[in-house]
Amino acid sequence: MDYAAIAAELARHGVRVAPDAVQRAEWQARVHLDDQVFARVAGASTETATSATRYMRFVLEGLGVGDAHTVERVAEWRRTYNPPVGIWSSRDPQALEALELVRGSGARSAAISNSNSMARSMLTTVGLAPYLDFVIDSREVGVEKPDPRIFELALAQAGVPASEAAYIGDFYSIDVRGAGAAGLRAVLLDPGGFWGPRDCAMAPDLLSAVRLALSWK
Repeated sequence: MDYAAIAAELARHGVRVAPDAVQRAEWQARVHLDDQVFARVAGASTETATSATRYMRFVLEGLGVGDAHTVERVAEWRRTYNPPVGIWSSRDPQALEALELVRGSGARSAAISNSNSMARSMLTTVGLAPYLDFVIDSREVGVEKPDPRIFELALAQAGVPASEAAYIGDFYSIDVRGAGAAGLRAVLLDPGGFWGPRDCAMAPDLLSAVRLALSWK
């Protein structure tokens, strides 16, 4: 997410927070959304307006923003901001180094994204697409995580069996359980330490996650 853009919008409503505070709130919001929605409702989609609004509400709650009017106005801003990419316009600061590490190891790298058909465009905009062998976009293939079929499509395109692949994601029920159902080992990103004990490998940042996954080769 573009945490600075969110902080700037909150400032318009009298809420003064630093971008790094928004980032930590977003890390925690992932856990709340997963535990309260995706883990409880079979087939719940990440790509609905309802999921997006809940996500933003959890972020704001993490920042101490409880005023219903402010929450609604910021949620509406998020729905109309920078279409069609929205606030997903920044890249992880370790992304290039991590992808270069994958390439240097001789492994292949790909993105599997629940998206509105903009995943490839977003990755191109932030300069990551050239480092990926391919991108699987849920809107384009007609199935989204955690359905194992989207991971199986990626395995087929990569030309490798599940036993030789690993997946890194930031939602337990969507990414880890979905990848596991397709037979892949998974690493859950937990930069804020909010996930607590989980039955999977975990890493505090992207580079650590990639190094761990490559160690399984």
